Amino acid sequence: MTTNELFDNRPKNRKINRLPENPQQTSKGRFPSWLHRKLPRGSALVETNKVLKKNGLNTVCEEAKCPNRLECYSNHTATFLALGKECTRACGFCDIDFSKNPKLPEKDEPERIAQSVVELGLEHVVITMVARDDLADQGAAHIAEIIQAIRAKKPSSTIEVLTSDFSGNEKALDLVIKAQPEIFNHNIETVRRLTPRVRHKAMYDRTLSVLRYVKGKVPFVKSGIMVGLGEREEEVEETIDDLYAAGCDIITIGQYLQPNHNKINVKSFVTPEQFKVYENYGHRIGVKYMYSGPFVRSSYNARLLKDKVFQEKES
Repeated sequence: MTTNELFDNRPKNRKINRLPENPQQTSKGRFPSWLHRKLPRGSALVETNKVLKKNGLNTVCEEAKCPNRLECYSNHTATFLALGKECTRACGFCDIDFSKNPKLPEKDEPERIAQSVVELGLEHVVITMVARDDLADQGAAHIAEIIQAIRAKKPSSTIEVLTSDFSGNEKALDLVIKAQPEIFNHNIETVRRLTPRVRHKAMYDRTLSVLRYVKGKVPFVKSGIMVGLGEREEEVEETIDDLYAAGCDIITIGQYLQPNHNKINVKSFVTPEQFKVYENYGHRIGVKYMYSGPFVRSSYNARLLKDKVFQEKES
């Protein structure tokens, strides 16, 4: 599947700025033409926000300052952020608040998320989480409870989880696997060389180990990479190789954008053509589902991607 097949289903309201840009240079306050687009409008955006606020929920869309937030909200879609909005890891790329001692998980959060799924009419639900190294099971049981609550309220919905690595704890992973999400996602985020600077506590090889462990225990395994952090093309290809060898069915690749001045600087704006090179490389080595483009994020257009994956599985 190509990126264009998915983007054909998106609103056709992208703003095009035809001023020439050098994709290898970054300049303060400026983005290349392919990162310019009009902001969506409409009542759906307001309605989505109202449901989330009413049920007191966090979203990774808000906490991580996702550039696709308004577009997703305007399509009655959001990615739930479970276990609070304070993370026990301070990754160099992420804007989610860091805390060594975050608040205890809210016991009624699974029910509130399930209620929001019903109110938003979500047919595919994406649940992500902050890392909770402070908890004995690192939050795995809570994620399982969220899956179970959604199954009880809206059994027709498919569920995708985007989890931490649980420090490689297989018992914690088993708790999530037992709840039977349709898609298990754990992002590798960047290439091996840059991992120590980009990620906090998470390790490149441990991520691969987690993906290998989950493979075969859930229908589909997924992972994602950010580019524009100073990686080389051959390093991205090596990471795609490693993810494929670990059993990934789905790989996403998107442009890193600095969320605030305290985070890692963007080293380059990767061109749409280069994203296509990465997509083609993945297909060439055997990755069936590559989703690669400037605005791609792990959960962006997740339902469209899920629909494509499941249609091909059933055919």
